[in-house]
Amino acid sequence: MSMKRIMESLGTVNSKYQMFHAMTEDTDPGDAKFLFSAKDNLTSKDMETCAGSRILEGYFPAFDATAIARMREAGGKLIGKTNMDEFGFGTFSTNSGLEIPRNPYDLERACGGSSGGSACAAAVFEDHVSLGVSTGGSICCPASFCGVYGIAPTYGRVSRYGLIDYGNSLDKIGVMSSKAGDLRKYMGMIAGRDEKDPTSCVQPEMRNDHRKIGSIAVPREGTEGLSKDVAKAFADALDELRRMGIDVEEVDMPSLKYAMPAYYVLATSEASTNLARYVGMRYGRPQGDLSLKFDDYFSSIRSEYFGDEAKRRILLGTFTRMVGYRDRYYSKARKVRQVVIDDYKRVLEDHDAVLAPTMPFTAPRFDEISGMSALDSYKADYLTVPANIAGTPHMNVPCGYDGNGMPIGMQFVADHWNEDLLFTMAEEWEKDFEMRRPEVVA
Repeated sequence: MSMKRIMESLGTVNSKYQMFHAMTEDTDPGDAKFLFSAKDNLTSKDMETCAGSRILEGYFPAFDATAIARMREAGGKLIGKTNMDEFGFGTFSTNSGLEIPRNPYDLERACGGSSGGSACAAAVFEDHVSLGVSTGGSICCPASFCGVYGIAPTYGRVSRYGLIDYGNSLDKIGVMSSKAGDLRKYMGMIAGRDEKDPTSCVQPEMRNDHRKIGSIAVPREGTEGLSKDVAKAFADALDELRRMGIDVEEVDMPSLKYAMPAYYVLATSEASTNLARYVGMRYGRPQGDLSLKFDDYFSSIRSEYFGDEAKRRILLGTFTRMVGYRDRYYSKARKVRQVVIDDYKRVLEDHDAVLAPTMPFTAPRFDEISGMSALDSYKADYLTVPANIAGTPHMNVPCGYDGNGMPIGMQFVADHWNEDLLFTMAEEWEKDFEMRRPEVVA
């Protein structure tokens, strides 16, 4: 599909899939070299930016996030801001205060979260790349559910300037596309140091040596609790990797089972701090009763415009940071994070990458999600969380389909700053893997 046809069909396609919260009004691609979309928690000066929350409706930033600015400088045209879980709080993009994206393979199923709209756009539009943000799996999860390639780089590889943060020590900006080669191409555009974000200034130059993965470690802890379809697809993928000449070895990584509770303590602690600014005065909707006392005023604004999951995570994060509980929860979670990092370092001394399925099941139906408890939703991320709290680069690669034709993905994890190994792995895998594109309903 040409860029012009994509631009002309944006509204019609979006009415079916609901991947965009905001879209460009300029349907002429002009002299753009490529089209791209971006998650709605990346600020863009020409489109509303809400981070999936009603509390930010009407916010039009005065500047672009660095990642978006660099895509524009390279000749890209931003066509839309993609729907997401509110502030990134979710696994299925159903916690959005705005629109909920639909899976391109089955409209009654979720896209995954929290970058669900970005993964949907990458699957629906040909030759399209979408920027996503990962905190605990928010790139690889939706990439797996929507059958596309997606990479979350090393923490600090891409500037977070202009990102509406969920967790400052966890958030990573990456890319998703149905083409493996796009990962290398577009990550090269957005990566690099940025004085506006000090965490990006310590990175080494991103290698582009086309180094190949020679050995892979498969944690036994990462193959537990899988659906039959995922287990079979993953086993078949391991056989294919062996045929490609890659050594595959099972290993023990006992720390992985503790990554989930540590993540939710760390992430919610940081989230409750970040969301404290939305009180309806300087940030958030200024529509409260100004005759109220300050506490009553901001409580009324936050009660009305924050969703249930945002409130839950604010409460949890505030509790874990309180005097008397900080050492019991937050400080211990930081120690667990270091143990997870050390475990990855130990295994990656002898192997080029760690591999496990990305998600334990394929994209669920919306009626199935409605029957899940909050804890059930949290548990779904147990395979993607460890690499995120370790800050290591990780990538979803499509590896199969279940009986309903829904995509299944596997996640490669490399050592810090070794994204080039993942790029080459995706490109090599794409040569032999028969990818099924969704039938786009316009």
